[in-house]
Amino acid sequence: MLEYGELPDPAPAAGEVVVEVHAASVNAADWKMRAGQYGASITFPHVPGRDFSGVIVEGAGDFKPGDAVFGVCEVPREGAYAERLAIRQAIVARKPDKPSHVQCAAIALAGLTALISLEETLKLERGETILVQGGAGGVAGFAIALAKHIGARVITTASAANHAYVRALGADEAIDYRAQDFTKAVSGCDAVFDTVGGEVTQRSFAVLRPGGRLASIAAGGAAPPSPRADVTSLRPKVDRDRPRLERVGMLVADGIVPFPEIREYPLAKAADAHRVSEARHLRGKLVLRVR
Repeated sequence: MLEYGELPDPAPAAGEVVVEVHAASVNAADWKMRAGQYGASITFPHVPGRDFSGVIVEGAGDFKPGDAVFGVCEVPREGAYAERLAIRQAIVARKPDKPSHVQCAAIALAGLTALISLEETLKLERGETILVQGGAGGVAGFAIALAKHIGARVITTASAANHAYVRALGADEAIDYRAQDFTKAVSGCDAVFDTVGGEVTQRSFAVLRPGGRLASIAAGGAAPPSPRADVTSLRPKVDRDRPRLERVGMLVADGIVPFPEIREYPLAKAADAHRVSEARHLRGKLVLRVR
């Protein structure tokens, strides 16, 4: 159960900053953690929320009060669904000037996940073809734009109503998963980035060329079992650090990756946002406006 209430302000440990949170993103990981799907040990009361944007109120390292920052909390601590949070200064980055706090909260974890999945896990290269499953979602949408920037040919699955949206992000081809069998529409892909899970993950191996690779963030904490011996199955490890976050910020600040469509909720309505996220037919990102 998710409840809105009062807790004491956090006290920072050595090397931590305290951030006055202005906006926090809602991710599928939030309700999956709430449902116990990750098996992590949680101490209650537990404040969920992984990515945020806000302003430093207690500094550390090279951060001082008043600095605008964004970042991604570590698991299982989390804590972004709050007015203030304490977090290691080493995993916080300076917020780009032009984007709003709501926009930066929307791209922090999604951008970090897409960046690590495409560049470090799949090692996607110019001229390759990638299938991005679930293209209208936050992580997948960032991945579409990043893959296009890398120079890949990008195919994605999305409902017909979202085809214009994913094409605007950079998709070369959009497949209506409700009307088409993607395994018959696509073949010979160098890579697949799966954000959907379930049977979609297993069927995605069929579209890979021999030697191809699949990375899934929707099949649990380990790489999904592959039905083929001639392809590679991978599970991205989404580490938090400042250099990667700064790269995410640069990609959006420079207009290389567009911001997703954003739907805002007040913090007190976080449970409503979770219900929308759990329905799994969201376009873009849900963001809680805290301040």
